[in-house]
Amino acid sequence: MKYILWLLKAAIFFTLFAFALNNQHDATVYFFFGTHWRAPLVLVVLAAFAGGLVVGALGMLPGWWKHRSAAAQLPAAQVPPVTAAPAPAATDLPAVRQHGL
Repeated sequence: MKYILWLLKAAIFFTLFAFALNNQHDATVYFFFGTHWRAPLVLVVLAAFAGGLVVGALGMLPGWWKHRSAAAQLPAAQVPPVTAAPAPAATDLPAVRQHGL
């Protein structure tokens, strides 16, 4: 399974690498007031992806902040203690049969 995941990651990497190599021509992004940005298309796509990540994270920030402050205001008595489940005894485990191969 570890090798399959490694091969999948390598395939994704080489696909993205081939995409970057095939999209090296310049693209122009026009902003307001006559300003523009000329860059390779792969950088434009990467900048748009990074901008989407930033906008998404900033959109989640108010909700996260509200939940964090609400959790901090709870008294310690209302927070249930975290306890580990007891380990099963050796007699509770099912018997495993050994088969010679």
